[in-house]
Amino acid sequence: MEQVVRLASQLGALLQTERRRRSMSQTDLASKVGTHQKTISAIENGSEGVKLETLLGIIAALDLDMQIVPRRKVGKSIEDVF
Repeated sequence: MEQVVRLASQLGALLQTERRRRSMSQTDLASKVGTHQKTISAIENGSEGVKLETLLGIIAALDLDMQIVPRRKVGKSIEDVF
């Protein structure tokens, strides 16, 4: 399942879905990552003040990968029009 994420709130919701799919509590995930339950809650609620190390730890603990790709073009660029 690939998801396009552009907002902290989208990432938080996706991580929450993946955590629940694995029947993990926020406390379980926090323990695996080495952080606090309140940190997991804040991230799942779209907090923008997240340490990259914590985010990568969550992704690893949920057995997920993160992929950075160029944005897809939605419409024609000005160069395509003229």
